[in-house]
Amino acid sequence: MGAAKQVRPLTLEEYLALEREAPVKHELVEGFPHAMAGASDRHNRVVVNLVLALGPLARKRGCRLYASDMRLKVDAATVYYPDLMVVCEEDPGEYYKEKPCLVIEVLSDSTEATDRREKLRKYLDLPTLQAYLLLDSRTPRAFGYYREGEGWVYREAEAGTLPLPCLGGHLDLAEAYHGL
Repeated sequence: MGAAKQVRPLTLEEYLALEREAPVKHELVEGFPHAMAGASDRHNRVVVNLVLALGPLARKRGCRLYASDMRLKVDAATVYYPDLMVVCEEDPGEYYKEKPCLVIEVLSDSTEATDRREKLRKYLDLPTLQAYLLLDSRTPRAFGYYREGEGWVYREAEAGTLPLPCLGGHLDLAEAYHGL
C-alpha cells in the first residue's frame, strides 16, 4: 500500500499556474480544483444565442461580455467559469474578473445542482452583481435572482422577457432559445 499523501488547498496563484498547463479547464472550489466536463450541443447553442442577444446591449453600454472561458473570482479560494458574465465597471484582471453586474449559467443535468446551490450562494455575495440568471438547456425556462435594495427577488419565466438591469434592456427568451 502506498504512503498517504497530504493535500492542501491551492492558492490563487498556484491554481492559475495549474490552469496554464492543464489540458482541461478546472474551477477552483474552496481551494481545490475540479475538472469541468464538456457541454452539450443544446447548452452551447443557448450560450451562443445569449451572446448574440446581449452583445449589442453590452456594447451600447460600454460593458464587456465574457462567455465560458473567462474566470470569475468569487472569493480568495473559489474561481468559476460562468457560461456568461457582463462586466460594466473597471475590472483589470487579465485572467479573471471580480466585478460582474450580470452572471448567467445554462443548466444541464450535470451542472444544475451546483448552479442552483453552490454558485447561487457565492454569486449573490458579489457586491457588484445585479442579477443572476439560470437558463435551462433542456427546455425553455429561465430563473432569475435580482438585487432589490438589501435583498434579492426571484422570478421565473417560460416565455416573454426577463430584465437585464445593468444592460438597460431585456432578454427575450425566444431569442435565447432560437433554433432549439
